[in-house]
Formats: sequence, C-alpha cells, structure tokens
Amino acid sequence: MTTARIIDGKAFAAGLRERIREAVPAFQKQAGRAPGLAVVLVGEDPASQVYVASKHKATIAAGMESFEHRLPADVAQDDLHALIDRLNADETVDGILVQLPLPKGLDEKAVVMAIDPDKDVDGLHVINAGRLANGEEALTPCTPLGSLMLLKDTLGDLTGLDAVVVGRSILVGKPMAQLLLAENCTVTMAHSRTRDLPDVVRRADIVVAAVGRAEMVKGDWLKPGAVVIDVGINRLEAAPGESKGRLVGDVATAEAMDHVRAITPVPGGVGPMTIAVLLRNTLVAASARAGLEKPENL
Repeated sequence: MTTARIIDGKAFAAGLRERIREAVPAFQKQAGRAPGLAVVLVGEDPASQVYVASKHKATIAAGMESFEHRLPADVAQDDLHALIDRLNADETVDGILVQLPLPKGLDEKAVVMAIDPDKDVDGLHVINAGRLANGEEALTPCTPLGSLMLLKDTLGDLTGLDAVVVGRSILVGKPMAQLLLAENCTVTMAHSRTRDLPDVVRRADIVVAAVGRAEMVKGDWLKPGAVVIDVGINRLEAAPGESKGRLVGDVATAEAMDHVRAITPVPGGVGPMTIAVLLRNTLVAASARAGLEKPENL
C-alpha cells in the first residue's frame, strides 16, 4: 500500500478564512455593521494569552470587530457573570467566547451556561448540544466541525461509512459523533475503557482520535484505507540534547502512514481549523441574529 496522504488542515483553514473574509462585506452592507466577536480572558495563563492573541488577529483580518475583555485570575464569579450579561445584551456582539480553562475557583459550567446560546460560538451550551443532537441548526464546537470539513473534503459523501470516535468529551467526542451521524455514518463512540479497543478501531473507515493520550492509537489498529483525524496534541518529554519535547497526536503517525489512506498531521492538521471555524461560527451567528441567510460555502 502507498504511503498515506497528509491532510493539510493549514491550507484548508486558510481557504475557509478567505471565504469568510469575502462574505463579511455582504453582511456588513445588509446589517449596517460588521460581525462582532467578544473574547473573555481570565487570568494570565501563557497558552491562553497566545490563543486569545491569535483569535484577535484572525478576527480583525476577517473584517470583523474584535472585543477583548481581560479579567484578573481572582475575579469573583458574580463579576464574570455580570460581564457576560452585558455582552449578551450588546447588539454589536454576535459571538461570545470565554477562554478555557478558567482559573481554579471559578465554575466553568456555570459560565458557559450564562452565555446566550445564540452567541455561543464555542457551541458548548447545553441548548446548542441539544439542537445538534436533535438534528437542528446549531452552533457547533469548532474542532469537531473543522474535523468534519476535512473529512468531507477528503472523502466526499460520508454516507454508509463506519466511523469510530475515540474520546467522549463534550468539546470534541460527543459533538463529533453527532456530526457524523448527521452525515449518515454508522458511528461507534469508544474511549480509553472500551473493551478490545484495537478491534473496535480496526473496523472503521473513519477514525477520529480525541482521547488525549500520546500516540495511543497504533498503526496496526487501523483498517487499510481508513481516513484518520488526529485531534490530540501532546508534548513528549524532551530527549537528551533537546530543549523541549516534540508535539505528537493521539495516533502513532509514523506507524499509521503504512496503513491508512489519509491522516491529519500534528501539528498542522486539525489545529488550524479551530480558529477558522470560530470565525465561521461568528458570521453564522451574526447572520441568524440579523435575520439573514447563512452565507454559502461555510
């Protein structure tokens, strides 16, 4: 079998961001304003600061308004909720994203539930989860929706394919399974405690690995010709002479290359899709709030 194709998430994300940028002026002409995304950062976690800066830059590049709100790590829960209430009521804000994880002592679930579901561009509110499960139009978590886009770009119609999702988080695993069901796949949700996990994975045409364990899915777990979406991102311990360990996914990529048809790399696969889909969700939310049709090709 030939070596697997590498699915270039970076290139696909760049194309999606360009389509969004091209669609924004039409929205602005009809609505009289640009779509607005508000990002709330609590504390000074270095990784979160990097993510927020990337989101701000991408939002501006897409022609949207970017509203940043930075709060101290010791902010009271009530004060954080008060900010969210203001953003819910702000007509210039179409999407609200609270950067997770929050500092210890804050109730993340309560914060997510405080966001207006129609502005919940992370797709984590229980109402959006319910809409997705019910087959209704919903704001969907960015990583699984981006993963689905990559799958459809690689395979076309997914009807009838066997899919295994390894991982059951509300951020990736569960919405990923719902999205694949909506595409008429036969879906199995597996996880670290699934019996005979290698055999379960081995029967899948599509494998989405989102379990958070470095290189857990081995090459011989994979069906010849399968397409693999590796959502995991894990840093290994640095080897002697290295300043820091390398990044790897949840799939042993080098082993998988001789088995599968196509696979996303880590980094450069699913990761770049997340911010692109966040922008997509913001434009979709803005269009719905303005009573406009969802832009095509998004």
